[in-house]
Amino acid sequence: STPWQRTVATNDYTTQWQLNDLKPGTHYAAIVEARVSDGQPPTAVIRGGFETAPATDAKKNIKFCMTTCHDFIRRDDGLQGHKIYPAMTKINPDFVVHAGDIEYYDKPDPWAMTLELMRFKWGRIFALPSNRQFYQNTTSYFLKDDHDTLKNDCSPGQTYGSVSFEQGVRLFNQEQFPAHDPRYQTVRWGKDLQIWFLEGRDFRSPNQMPDGPEKTILGKEQKEWLFKTLDASEAKFKLVFSPTPIVGPDRKNKKDNHANTIFAHEGKELRDKLSQYKDLIVLCGDRHWQYASRDEDSNLWEFGCGPGSEKHQLGWNPKDKRPVHQFLRVAGGFLSGEIKYTKKRSQLTLQHRKVDGEIVSEFQFPAEQTEIKTED
Repeated sequence: STPWQRTVATNDYTTQWQLNDLKPGTHYAAIVEARVSDGQPPTAVIRGGFETAPATDAKKNIKFCMTTCHDFIRRDDGLQGHKIYPAMTKINPDFVVHAGDIEYYDKPDPWAMTLELMRFKWGRIFALPSNRQFYQNTTSYFLKDDHDTLKNDCSPGQTYGSVSFEQGVRLFNQEQFPAHDPRYQTVRWGKDLQIWFLEGRDFRSPNQMPDGPEKTILGKEQKEWLFKTLDASEAKFKLVFSPTPIVGPDRKNKKDNHANTIFAHEGKELRDKLSQYKDLIVLCGDRHWQYASRDEDSNLWEFGCGPGSEKHQLGWNPKDKRPVHQFLRVAGGFLSGEIKYTKKRSQLTLQHRKVDGEIVSEFQFPAEQTEIKTED
């Protein structure tokens, strides 16, 4: 149990607890109590739970899900929320990754150009019953991208209405989501799986800066950490979760990620480096279509999970399937993954799914044994 904490209006009545010395591979029940004032009995009780990652030598089957691109006005299940949450609940994942654009400040009803309206949008979307029920019972990792930092394609030094980029970063990093410093991290999930989470906004160069060795999305320290921890990893499968694409392809008019020519130098650097690690796969958010790509130059694999709503698919012509695409579907849904052990070996399976959970693609790794199954 933890001591009572007083909440105040200046940080949206939020508070956080850091729990230490948890046991690996353990499901914890969580009971959160609230009361009006000191000495009074609790007036509200919320029950939920979470699961910790298994020990590094544990051969445990693991299931996970990944989503991106939500907002209240483009939800697809009325006042229940998003259809993907009941579908993901049936899978019963050990953890979920929301890869950014969790809400859109720069979309209407209302346009969130003040801190108060940004907080309103967070309270509203996480009050939706399906969304709320899922997250309070599932180990969750949240990345942020442009729309839930400030506005489309934002970078340091910009403002949106009365809110500065720095204020938007703090709102996400310290108030509305679990705080940890540095924002990027890696977590080992048992013997054969290690996952990395990249931070794509806090350290980036302005988009309009000329491309070259000094222009970056990740920043010098994060990039050094990424390569160092990858070199040190003994996990069989390495999954790098990125809020934006590294392989793509993306649209020619976009100017915000490593699949765009505006960040070509660092994009090539990352693809060349990441492709050196066996069974490393990039899993990205941001794009409003589902895809699996294999870079023609480096052979690096990347999976885009697609938008979390049937009303949020846009931006790519479904007839424009290129050689790099191993799978392409311009529609809402999510990505699921599973590490499964047999008597002989472990295997990673990645599946694109519709919003109701129906499987539309299946890819199996190790890479030399990859089996690809996709819908017509």
